[in-house]
Amino acid sequence: MSDMSSAPLSAAQIAAGVRAGTLKAADVLEQHLGRITDREGDVHAFNLVMADEARAAAAAVDAAVAAGNDPGPLAGVPLALKDNMCTRGIPTTCSSKILEGWKPPYDATVVTKLAAAGAVTVGKTNLDEFAMGSSTENSAFGPTRNPHDLSRVPGGSSGGSAAAVAAGFASVSLGSDTGGSIRQPAALCGVVGVKPTYGYVSRYGLVAFASSLDQIGPFTGNVEDAALLMDVIGGHDPMDSTSIPEPQPSLVEAIGQGVEGLRVGRITDLPQGADPDVVDRLELAFEALQAAGATIVDVEVPAFGYGLTAYYLIAPSEASSNLARYDGVRYGMRVDAPDTNAMYSATRAAGFGEEVQRRIMLGTYALSAGYYDAYYGKALKVRRLIADDFDRAYTKADVLLTPTSPTVAFEFGSKGDDPLAMYLCDVYTIPTNLAGHPGMSVPYGTCQHGLPIGVQILAGTLGEQVMFRAGAALERSIG
Repeated sequence: MSDMSSAPLSAAQIAAGVRAGTLKAADVLEQHLGRITDREGDVHAFNLVMADEARAAAAAVDAAVAAGNDPGPLAGVPLALKDNMCTRGIPTTCSSKILEGWKPPYDATVVTKLAAAGAVTVGKTNLDEFAMGSSTENSAFGPTRNPHDLSRVPGGSSGGSAAAVAAGFASVSLGSDTGGSIRQPAALCGVVGVKPTYGYVSRYGLVAFASSLDQIGPFTGNVEDAALLMDVIGGHDPMDSTSIPEPQPSLVEAIGQGVEGLRVGRITDLPQGADPDVVDRLELAFEALQAAGATIVDVEVPAFGYGLTAYYLIAPSEASSNLARYDGVRYGMRVDAPDTNAMYSATRAAGFGEEVQRRIMLGTYALSAGYYDAYYGKALKVRRLIADDFDRAYTKADVLLTPTSPTVAFEFGSKGDDPLAMYLCDVYTIPTNLAGHPGMSVPYGTCQHGLPIGVQILAGTLGEQVMFRAGAALERSIG
């Protein structure tokens, strides 16, 4: 078998090799577990490494191949899951103390689909508590470190999932994206990250943060692997009432189509403030797509700049409602007290971290009588304006290009004391969540210090095919 340490095989290559019998799922798994043994102590991508379960799953894949059966399109591909996706009988913590000891009685739909496709789950990854943060510093289990530079953050909230792929602990991983939590860490860790159209991927079994914004999506080493994963996890799910009923066309088939004649939009009124290195790489991305046959057009999205303010009213409001269920009564942590109300207060004070408490209070205030219309109601109107502005832009352009993150990976503690500085990390990603549109981050070179920079590609509702075509073209241009 080829030595994977020099150039790790892609998920597509692993699956093809395992299905053909030229690779053993067990061997592939051991190489990934070996990397975890070597570096996980430094990186801390995982809350739980499931070595025994993974070995059993890999053995089952190899047995299926030996028996002449096809284990599926992700046969033997090592996979990591963000620890806010339910896994039956395996702790699911959301990186919070409040879910201490909880083991879900069921699997999330994506977990079921991935297992059916032959993927091998190696572990549950660290995140900002309840997916609230942009650095994975808000975890009850301690921070995850960026594999490219251990003094820096991997981004968040899906920092563990991004770091696991960047470090080679897993070939692919899943994260969730409420305001940029897949795309921003993908950019900071130098991997591909995709947020699908709202409803493209089932949310059944994803622990809710803000139900009208959350979407599950992949982290991968390249665009083809992301398309492969999306084809597996996408599609209608009767268990999720917001799931899109129509079947979606294959993205794997779309990526080879090139960008000849595609209109790529440059947003002229984009919020300023990105690092010069980030702006330079974005310019090169525009040039690369133009050289590949696309046309660059100028568009305006005036409400883009209001995304952050609308998001930080809508998301905390939904979180305040969703997180009311963690009260110490039925599951998770309980702090005993003389009466029920005192028990609620004590449990929630001890179980939730600072950032989660901050957002619950923000949301509860925004939803309270007398303030509901002034704050939450107004934010919903701004959300509508953002979606309308995007729709107008997509009449002129097929995709839009922006920076994914205004900066490269920053040092630990550099934004921790200033929540607003941390919130600004998502200035380019949030508007897409509010509109419900797809977005992806593709690694596009590095800054002068060698840290990864991501370019964000945005498309309209169900524009995944054209978005992936542009992503594949960008990837080809950089080699």
